[in-house]
Parts: sequence; structure tokens; C-alpha cells
Amino acid sequence: MYNKILLASDGSAHAERAAKAAINLALPEKSSVTVLYVWDSSKSKKEIAVRNDADTLQEIRESRLAGTVQILERAGLSYSIELTEGEPGPAIVSFANARDFDILVMGSRGLNAFQEMVLGSVSHKAIKRVSCPILIVK
Repeated sequence: MYNKILLASDGSAHAERAAKAAINLALPEKSSVTVLYVWDSSKSKKEIAVRNDADTLQEIRESRLAGTVQILERAGLSYSIELTEGEPGPAIVSFANARDFDILVMGSRGLNAFQEMVLGSVSHKAIKRVSCPILIVK
């Protein structure tokens, strides 16, 4: 049913739960999973400190996905990793809509109503704008 799965991950515990859900969708069909990590270099203090060192930046970004990658490797799934820069919500939407994914799987940070009203949420932005089905994992 789902041959091409997009897993948006920031390396958080919520994202790792989403990875497990993506595995459950992928295993029956031996589907491929594309892991998308979006970084916002204007907000990441760690990345700002080393912004001129491309190798260190790459290591920081890959280390954030280590738990997600480990979960996918234990399941024996075929996966690829895409790294992109931008504001997470719009970047995920753009990436998902530019390719022919069957489903987007992502975690929800669980902002309270006030936080979501003031800040917005990445998952809320995705729900409103992504053209494929979305599975939000809490």
C-alpha cells in the first residue's frame, strides 16, 4: 500500500516513535523510507558556532539522526537520508510535494493550545499543505 514513505525526523524521541510507525507501514511491502532532516541554521546555536566547518556541520546533523537510523537498520529496511536547510514546516511540505511519496510520517511535539497558537507547529503546517496522506505520531 505504501511503497515510498517519507519520514520527517529531527532526531527527537517523538521522531524515533514516528520511525517505528514508519517501519510498521514499510515492512509488509518492503517499502523504501526516505528520512528527511531539516535544519534551521539561524536557530541552531551549535551549528552557528561551527558554520564555516562543513565536515563538523555534517557530523552534527548526522549524529542527530543516529537513533532514527539505528531503528531503521535494526528493522532491515531500505532507507536513504536527505538533509536540507530551511524552516522545518515549509521545507518538509516542499520536499514532500516535489516528490511522489505515498505517505508522510512525522512526530508531534505535543505543544499545548497556547504554544501552538503562538508558535504554530511543524505537524500542523504539514497537515494543511502536504498533498499526500500524513501519519502524525505522538
